[in-house]
Amino acid sequence: MERSHRVQPDDPRNRRHRTTAAWTVLALCCAATSSSSEAQEGRPSAREPVYRVSKAKLDSQSKHPLDPALDMARQGLEKIQSGVRDYTCILVKRERVKGELGDHQFIFTKVRNRQVRDGRTAVPFSVYMYFLKPSEVKGREVIYVEGQNNNKLCAHEGGRRGNLLPSVWLAPDSMLAMQGQLYPITDVGIENLIVKLIERGERERKFPEVEVGFKSQARVKDRTCTVLEIRHPQHRPDYEFYHAQVFIDDELRIPIRYAAYGWPENKDEEPPLIEEYTYMDLKINAGLTDSDFDTKNEKYNF
Repeated sequence: MERSHRVQPDDPRNRRHRTTAAWTVLALCCAATSSSSEAQEGRPSAREPVYRVSKAKLDSQSKHPLDPALDMARQGLEKIQSGVRDYTCILVKRERVKGELGDHQFIFTKVRNRQVRDGRTAVPFSVYMYFLKPSEVKGREVIYVEGQNNNKLCAHEGGRRGNLLPSVWLAPDSMLAMQGQLYPITDVGIENLIVKLIERGERERKFPEVEVGFKSQARVKDRTCTVLEIRHPQHRPDYEFYHAQVFIDDELRIPIRYAAYGWPENKDEEPPLIEEYTYMDLKINAGLTDSDFDTKNEKYNF
């Protein structure tokens, strides 16, 4: 499989809380088409890594190779929590579920971050999704608002099935809601994924064998990014990927793409894709309101 990093929105071709999602949206999340090679064109222009440590021997005073990545994650989390109230985007995702790699899904997504004042949730975490591609899911809509509706999501199908079937309320981690998905809707969003990245990275610091690198001048569509690359040359049960890439937008200073690959069965094979998520056309602080996450919104079809 050719691994490239350019995804076009008009190409013809989102264990349930697994910690791999930690690396996920340090790239951005928590939506298509039939061919990965058509959906992504060409490799990013990148220089050699400016920072790299391999199989370091650590003592209590040494810095771990993951520390620069953790520092970057903490800075990104601070930026999001202090300055990003909400955003809209086209989420392009592809996941391997039960061993089968699915097609790319393109999802128009709205996210409103949780806001806490005086120790209380003033604005709940909220998600709206409208599926654009592929044709079998086009028109599907999903809404979730933290703490409301018994903490259930509301969903309905698109197309002809959407005209025949009613909207349904489901627990986010229920079997029906998780069908064909790696993660529940409660895991969608940059902030959630960075938090998981930090938790995962801090656990992995007890193992020395890791390779960390940064590459500049990478491209995701029309955005220039710096790529954080992490490799685990030794296959341990604690590691859930062999190679991960996080694309951090140079202007916005937040991740907009994440991809993770497993270990190849043979040395001369390409690592198999586990999951990839790209947040395109990201619009920060779009001024989203309660109506954007209300099933009674007349622009929606619930």
